[in-house]
Amino acid sequence: MNKQHSPPKKYMLHRLNLKNIAIILGFLTLYAFSATNVAAKDIDITVYKSATCGCCNKWVTHLEKEGFNVTAVNKRDMNEIKKKFGVKREYQSCHTAKVGKYFIEGHVPATDIKKFLAEKPYAKGLAVPGMPMGSPGMEGHRKDDYSVLLINKQNKATVYANH
Repeated sequence: MNKQHSPPKKYMLHRLNLKNIAIILGFLTLYAFSATNVAAKDIDITVYKSATCGCCNKWVTHLEKEGFNVTAVNKRDMNEIKKKFGVKREYQSCHTAKVGKYFIEGHVPATDIKKFLAEKPYAKGLAVPGMPMGSPGMEGHRKDDYSVLLINKQNKATVYANH
């Protein structure tokens, strides 16, 4: 007579709990990724840019590939737009976008914009000052390290993300 031994019940419960936790974490991760992707399809963003700026056009394409509904507006005087949205000189780049109540200045990655919009912080917007190589729209032969800045209501910047 061959009797099979089964593990004590306390070990089975432990295994079951770990299995359930793993399943729950998997579903939560899947939900988080799908919620971010679905949300972008409903996000309207207006990008103000120069008609002749190649990197601005590439950034618009980057946003469209990430599911944003982009309206591109060519402007001769970008300083007027930056002043209107309160983008200080030290945070400026070549293009400025408006999404909801926020501004997005420069080559901010779409993933950071999605995360920022999901968090809904009390802030004016996000900025990538200058035109760092390797940022969306500035792809090329090298990639510089750069930071995405969160600009608070008092026009003070803190690092939101590093790339």
